[in-house]
Amino acid sequence: MRSLEQSGYSETNARMEDLVKDVPGFLGMDHAQTPGGLGITVGYFRDADALTEWRNNAEHRAAQERGQAEWYQSYTLHVAKVERSHGFTRVHAPQSPTTD
Repeated sequence: MRSLEQSGYSETNARMEDLVKDVPGFLGMDHAQTPGGLGITVGYFRDADALTEWRNNAEHRAAQERGQAEWYQSYTLHVAKVERSHGFTRVHAPQSPTTD
């Protein structure tokens, strides 16, 4: 949950999004946030070595420290292995049934 003080957050967030793209093995990320400030970011990495490189990045560490001091009231970090992933994308709108 974010705190009321957000000065510099957007710039730092944008910088982290650019920086993580340079980590070999970074696959992408997804974001979602409620109007009340509850948010989730999911980062995808090829393997534990790629994740470790990101975790140990000095600029990322400094951003985490600033986040704990200024921007977040609380957060939870989960590290998990994706065993399977499934998705669906509608190509075009379904046709309405016609009656004769």
